[in-house]
Amino acid sequence: MISPSVTWPLATMPFLSSSLLLLLTVSTPSWCQSSDTTSPKATNGTPFPWDKIRLPEHIVPVHYDLMIHANLTTLTFEGTTEIEIAASRPTSAIILHSHLLQVSKATLRRRVGERLTAEPLRVLEYPPHEQIALVASEPLVVGLPYTVVIDYTGHLSGHLNGFYKSTYRTKEGEVRVLASTHFEPTAARMAFPCFDEPAFKANFSVKIRREPRHVAISNMPLVKSVTVAEGLLEDHFDVTVKMSTYLVAFIISDFESISKMTKNGVKVSIYAVPDKIHQADYALDAAVTLLEFYEDYFSIPYPLPKQDLAAIPDFESGAMENWGLTTYRESALLFDAEKSSASDKLDITLIVSHELAHQWFGNLVTMEWWNDLWLNEGFAKFMEFVSVSVTHPELKVEDYFFGKCFDVMEVDALNSSHPVSTAVEDPAQIREMFDEVSYEKGACILNMLRDYLGADAFKSGIVQYLLKHSYKNTKNEDLWNSMASVSMVLLSSRMDGFCSRGSRSSSSSVSLDVKTMMNTWTLQKGFPLVTVTVRGRNVHMKQELYRKGPDDASETGDLWHVPLTFITSKSDSVQRFLLKTKTDVLILPEEVEWIKFNVGMNGYYIVHYEDDGWDSLTALLKGAHTTISSNDRASLINNAFQLVSNGKLSVEKALDLTLYLKHETEIMPVFQGLNELIPMYKLMEKRDMNEVENQFKVYLLKDCYTWTDEGSVTERMLRSQLLLLACVRKYPPCVQRAEAYFREWKESDGNLSLPSDVTLAVFAVGVQNPEGWDFLYRKYQSSLSNTEKNNIEVALCVSQDEEKLQWLLDESFKGDVIKLQEFPHILRTVGRNPVGYPLAWKFLRENWDKLIQKFELGSSSLTSMVIGTTNQFSTRARLEEVKEFFSSLKENGSQLRCVQQTIETIEENIRWMDKNFDKIRVWLQSQKLELL
Repeated sequence: MISPSVTWPLATMPFLSSSLLLLLTVSTPSWCQSSDTTSPKATNGTPFPWDKIRLPEHIVPVHYDLMIHANLTTLTFEGTTEIEIAASRPTSAIILHSHLLQVSKATLRRRVGERLTAEPLRVLEYPPHEQIALVASEPLVVGLPYTVVIDYTGHLSGHLNGFYKSTYRTKEGEVRVLASTHFEPTAARMAFPCFDEPAFKANFSVKIRREPRHVAISNMPLVKSVTVAEGLLEDHFDVTVKMSTYLVAFIISDFESISKMTKNGVKVSIYAVPDKIHQADYALDAAVTLLEFYEDYFSIPYPLPKQDLAAIPDFESGAMENWGLTTYRESALLFDAEKSSASDKLDITLIVSHELAHQWFGNLVTMEWWNDLWLNEGFAKFMEFVSVSVTHPELKVEDYFFGKCFDVMEVDALNSSHPVSTAVEDPAQIREMFDEVSYEKGACILNMLRDYLGADAFKSGIVQYLLKHSYKNTKNEDLWNSMASVSMVLLSSRMDGFCSRGSRSSSSSVSLDVKTMMNTWTLQKGFPLVTVTVRGRNVHMKQELYRKGPDDASETGDLWHVPLTFITSKSDSVQRFLLKTKTDVLILPEEVEWIKFNVGMNGYYIVHYEDDGWDSLTALLKGAHTTISSNDRASLINNAFQLVSNGKLSVEKALDLTLYLKHETEIMPVFQGLNELIPMYKLMEKRDMNEVENQFKVYLLKDCYTWTDEGSVTERMLRSQLLLLACVRKYPPCVQRAEAYFREWKESDGNLSLPSDVTLAVFAVGVQNPEGWDFLYRKYQSSLSNTEKNNIEVALCVSQDEEKLQWLLDESFKGDVIKLQEFPHILRTVGRNPVGYPLAWKFLRENWDKLIQKFELGSSSLTSMVIGTTNQFSTRARLEEVKEFFSSLKENGSQLRCVQQTIETIEENIRWMDKNFDKIRVWLQSQKLELL
């Protein structure tokens, strides 16, 4: 699954501030007893026969027969679920999940010889655990086949999970209704009673009843349609492979589709609303290419006869990997050749790649429990970049990947972070696992492991893991065992590149270290800071936990097996050293002028160069920056500013390092410079520090890019962001050009074709007057282009009119014209607006109870809203407001990890500003900047 991003791409951060341009110029879970001392009570007051959140393991499902009949007029559905089960010990109670369903009848069928018996079951409900118990009159016999038959009804969910309602408006203005599913992680139980845990894999036979005007699709191809009544058809779909409940999917709609076949005969189809099916061509071609790539890379054929990709008008996350029927936000799948941007093409390709990677990682082989969600999501995120770099080299995805590692390090440096593999129990805790640590950190440590083992050994380990555990469930150690078993032979050929203090390690010791090494990265939170001190030929190394804040916060005793890489002024050949202890020393062949660790940014750690180490590297960048790679230059920028946060490096030295950027021609270092400088500017902006803010703005806004769609994807993305930044910060040349463009576009009634990469900047200027705002909102209502709608949405959020911003928050929360799925994005964007952030923070507080009804506790949407409205605060008054509000929520939110993250972040902002503000002011003055 792809979650809505909490880390903001620069283009969608309306006040990304001036700083940008500035830069350019110059274990086992404890599923234990209920906390109640007495047995849980069912809704009828009788004892409920199970008191744990996790289901018992002595009854397992073998096969489901599902029949679903949804009424898209009354927004209700009825169903019958038949589950073949097997019991491994005698029991009278069958415990399974059911949430917000009304069970009308339950029966236990058993074949005795030629006779089929049917016994009514007593139904007990326990809503706190979303469980029901089906109680038989006598214990089930071990080894005999049984079938549970459950009749039930439900309402289509008004939210965006379970079996839910979605709507769209046709060109003619007619509102049409469809029904779709989104079950991950714990919402299959909202559509049919089931054993809703990933380890309870089974086969599924799905039947959908529908009106003739609709079409139904599910995980497998349609086998036949039969008429069950006048005006009512029943579609029978083929039996699925063995899979988890969260991967079941079905859609009832009037979608249209286009299709192509892969070279191995898999039918790939895109489904979308009729008015937008013409925007499906790009995703279809990408899906075919990527599916073929994965079959080759994994050496395992895609096991289903078809792969559907459906664009759903209402969709909370980015996409979902249901086996054979992946579902997407429209903006994550549909590409408008006339209006979509370079960034859209990159995003669509990565998201399709992510969901198709899941067909192997997640679907074929599934984590045993949600504590190891990263085995699904980290791998899918990592494979995005492996696959797209080969299949779509023009997108230069490598320019994008390592920035994700730096982004997650910001979260992972907080005490409120968590290990990649973390014990979770209830649904809210499970939902919280869908975060940057599971996705981005998971991907980054896999990339580090590939660099350590070598691409061939890593790939062989992956293939063995998938083959050995196909249609099964796994834990962390299963992956490391596969990696270790194939790495011994392949690593022996790489040992010449490894250094150590004494004799070289044997290949077998390195191989055996894979599991031990990777446990240090998955079972403890955070990451190491490696401090390097050069004394002649001796390089002294020390590792410690990196934390923002004072030095004393870092003495925790945590140790990692750090696969260090380095180059020097005397050799650009990559050397390797596995640092397993707190301190160690390596000896160079000769003395060097400089040494650069973490070559290519492949390691998930940061480096501090003591004594004159940073001065030497700064001089290198100023004098001959192309001596090291663009990734290495970007990592130096990132590491320098991280070290400012914990006091290891002065802010002046970090800023001095950025001065070389006026000579930089590669995108990655520029992006990273902006990512470091913009937050600094934002903190000043929130404190009303006008003089220094203006000086900082000058440092950022020295140049404006051309107003075209020329260049590589990353160059176009940078141009779009810089123009938006300059226009929003009122840089006169940018504003004047954008105003002229907007006038022409408005006079053409929106029919003028603007360069797609500059459209957002043009809209952001046009929206600043009332007529422009009203015109853009009318266009929003009628546009069929997701890119255009997204650009208008961001532009509306950067208005300087408080009344309009408040209206926008209210209207988007209603979910009528502006869909509810857009609300988290709108709240975050308004929250970054210097005029709007008090409104966003107030809205979050005043509507919290409604928010957690529409966006569940622990969801990535709620997380992004909490962080997006608060994490740029930097005053003690705001900190106390935040603490007071969230502590008042008790069980309705005070326990959320995102609350702890945002409190830590605000505390760090305050400390950072108090320590560095005056230094920044003096440094800016020393640059002799002329105010705009």
